[in-house]
Amino acid sequence: MPRIALLGCGNIASIIAAHATDGVEITACYDVDGTRCRDYARRTGATACADLDGLLAADHALLVEAASPEAVRECLTGALEHGRDVVVLSVGALSDPGFLDETRALASRLGRTIHVPSGAVFGLDNIKVARISGLDRLLLRTTKAPRSLGMDDATGRQCIFRGKAGEAVRRFPKNINVSAALGLAAGREPDVELWVDPAATANRHEIIAAGEFGEVTIRTDNRPSPDNPATSYLAALSVLTLLRDLDDPVRVGT
Repeated sequence: MPRIALLGCGNIASIIAAHATDGVEITACYDVDGTRCRDYARRTGATACADLDGLLAADHALLVEAASPEAVRECLTGALEHGRDVVVLSVGALSDPGFLDETRALASRLGRTIHVPSGAVFGLDNIKVARISGLDRLLLRTTKAPRSLGMDDATGRQCIFRGKAGEAVRRFPKNINVSAALGLAAGREPDVELWVDPAATANRHEIIAAGEFGEVTIRTDNRPSPDNPATSYLAALSVLTLLRDLDDPVRVGT
């Protein structure tokens, strides 16, 4: 596994550090919160960088972004130009077609790779397969507790958003990254419903797809991360799986 640098030293970065297996070496880190960055460096043995330029210049082969869509827009081009492959967790940044096309072209020209983990859902491999014959319907229905959405309370289950993934990401940038990942896998913008439910004990993502292949419904119930209810534990684990598989000559799945 490669030597990695972390952009963002919050909940996901902590899970990555806690579950990293032999061969994963976190060499550098940066966070806009300097105290959090220095604390993470002490816990992991990484070098705490004072700014993004320092992080990009540090000794690593792979940059793992675990910060925000704004951080992706700030770092992605520079990381690619520094010869780094990049893991993007805040995939909502890639819902901007112009930004996606520019960074895809740059990565292709430089021979670099932008990795998007499966994140908080199962089934993205299957959606990639289904898109070959065409998708007639693609819906993501997400249900979260009020606290996961930054709400104090809600009266009963209610839909707070219906629309396309791009608008969902703009309105809920910390809560609906799944829709952007689904769109990348499907090659089209999915429809999105976001529901709040005070009785919800997990973050539920339902993917409903139909096309020439048939029909499928994929439901994932994620436990929120203990320290950040807006983050699904599975999303952090998907990064560890991606890192583990980079050097494996036998690839399972699409």
